[in-house]
Amino acid sequence: MTGTTPALDRRHVPADLPTRIQHYIDGAFVDSVDGDTFDVLEPVSNEVYVQAAAGKKADIDLAVAAATRAFTEGPWPKMLPRERSRVLHKIADIVESRDKRLAELESFDSGLPISQALGQARRAAENFRFFADLIVAQADDTFKVPGRQINYVNRKPIGVAGLITPWNTPFMLESWKLGPALATGNTVVLKPAEFTPLSASLWAGIFEEAGLPAGVFNLVNGLGEDAGDALVKHPDVPLISFTGESSTGQLIFGNAAPYLKGLSMELGGKSPAVVFADADLDAAIDATIFGVFSLNGERCTAGSRILVQRDVYDEFVQKYAAQAKRVKVGYPHDPATEVGALVHPEHYDKVMSYVEIGKTEGRLVAGGGQPSGFEFGNFVAPTVFADVAPEARIFQEEIFGPVVAITPFNTDEEALALANNTKYGLAAYIWTNDLKRAHNFSQAVEAGMVWLNSNNVRDLRTPFGGVKASGLGHEGGYRSIDFYTDQQAVHITLGAVHNPTFGKQGR
Repeated sequence: MTGTTPALDRRHVPADLPTRIQHYIDGAFVDSVDGDTFDVLEPVSNEVYVQAAAGKKADIDLAVAAATRAFTEGPWPKMLPRERSRVLHKIADIVESRDKRLAELESFDSGLPISQALGQARRAAENFRFFADLIVAQADDTFKVPGRQINYVNRKPIGVAGLITPWNTPFMLESWKLGPALATGNTVVLKPAEFTPLSASLWAGIFEEAGLPAGVFNLVNGLGEDAGDALVKHPDVPLISFTGESSTGQLIFGNAAPYLKGLSMELGGKSPAVVFADADLDAAIDATIFGVFSLNGERCTAGSRILVQRDVYDEFVQKYAAQAKRVKVGYPHDPATEVGALVHPEHYDKVMSYVEIGKTEGRLVAGGGQPSGFEFGNFVAPTVFADVAPEARIFQEEIFGPVVAITPFNTDEEALALANNTKYGLAAYIWTNDLKRAHNFSQAVEAGMVWLNSNNVRDLRTPFGGVKASGLGHEGGYRSIDFYTDQQAVHITLGAVHNPTFGKQGR
């Protein structure tokens, strides 16, 4: 990186930034046991703006011990669902009332455009409100055999949930796990991503104000190989919910196996957007532009492989490239910005390496480097490659940035083969006005979630998760309730007991 002075001149620094970021254990902010810290960068200047406590095994041990005490001795797991619901609604109210401040800090820390960070803050509030309502409305199964037996399901919180969250839209994704984990009566230890610890540090004050008992929520910052690894391997943490890349998910799977932990893992994606010739082309272009360039392209469900039927391929590529060139790259704090700065120089270097690879694997029709006027920081122009072969790395591998590959197809069968031709299977987007094709294709595509003639708009009641290398298990709606609770079957005899008799005397 060169020329950081313009970035220093133009970056927007929020007021009252913390001078340090600590852990939060058993209701108190604390430093690491060994006093260690790590640097946190902001992505416009790539300069250190704060130091965060670097958690290790000793810090995780303290946090798990506090969470265990809160679970076994505290009131939270024993509260009526309505009582817990009231606390969660207060949390949602507080988050909503502070959405602009949350968005400002999130945008500064992660490089997300401020307008999109604001939407993520509001979604975080809705996550808590949704599970506050769901836990009260929840109905469990009862099975009757008239005059003989009643069988019912009793759900119980499991214990300490270990939550490991990523650096893209961190506050919202933390709420996605914290909401159901707390609603069901568990206690938690959160390990946020080391690139973006700023917004996570706000949860403690929000929870205290809402009346969450001490020890129910604990937070340990640190590197994945230190704090994250210790959390996964801790014998008193029966649940791990992880969102991140597939290779890290494989490590967690192996490290959790000796303890037979419950695992929910939402991993990587290389999702296809399939555009048939009969589709509304303008709507498909708008949706696929947004689908890969929003959130700076740092989104697991990005439709980063666009498959277009050859009849409309040239027209699609021409219009798509022209619109991609008009996407506004800018400073994260600018409300007009559509693509901001990537989160960290390490990630920027990764994305730019794929851009260079793409120049040898496809036809560059937009972007391809840093945008004009931003020759510093982690800015990448929205980049579009056409005529990409299915064996190309930019077709097969998750880039996690504002880079898209476009590939032509002729028949429905070829489109399906291309769509399924990666190790991932998180999302798919299908654009067609043929109803029969829409349903048949969506049911045949290897993806945990499918959107027909739609951008990524998800009802919170629906399951979220992928297949193949994109994940293990599902969360969202009742699937989250399933993951964070034990389901105990209780059987009651109503009539005469009918037992086979072994060893009876006097036969």
